[in-house]
Parts: sequence; C-alpha cells; structure tokens
Amino acid sequence: MRISLNELKLKGLDYYWAHAENGELVMEPSCACGTPLEEDYYCPNCQRKCDCRFIACEDVEILQAVERLIRGNPSFRDYQAMVLNR
Repeated sequence: MRISLNELKLKGLDYYWAHAENGELVMEPSCACGTPLEEDYYCPNCQRKCDCRFIACEDVEILQAVERLIRGNPSFRDYQAMVLNR
C-alpha cells in the first residue's frame, strides 16, 4: 500500500522520510506540512513540536527494512510505515 505527501498532510501525520544513503537506512523527520525538522522536532511553520510515528519509505526494499526495525525494536512498536507515492 502507498501513501502520498498530500494524504500525510491531510491526516496531519508527522513522519520520517526513510531512504538509503550510501547503503545505509536513513530516516529524516518531517512535519505533516512538509517542513523538514531539526533535532528538536519543532516546526517553525506550524509553531509546534512534531511527533513522528509514521515512516514514509522510498521504495518496497526500504519498507521491508523499516518493517524489520518495527518488529525488532520495542521503541518502534507504535509506528506505521508505507511506501511514499511520489
């Protein structure tokens, strides 16, 4: 199943953008409005602290890696992931 950036925005879902960089899984936080977030997760556009519990994946291979992370790490058990439809 896939999700679009517009759907994330409409649902108000803050998210991580999961992709590969030099063969490693990278997850970059973004506000539901689309603004990339710094380490404090504060969005200057929305003037709020974001809570990323959704992971938007670059492709199916990344989704599979993220699903393994979710299953294998109790800290991620409340997270959901889908492939981002760009």
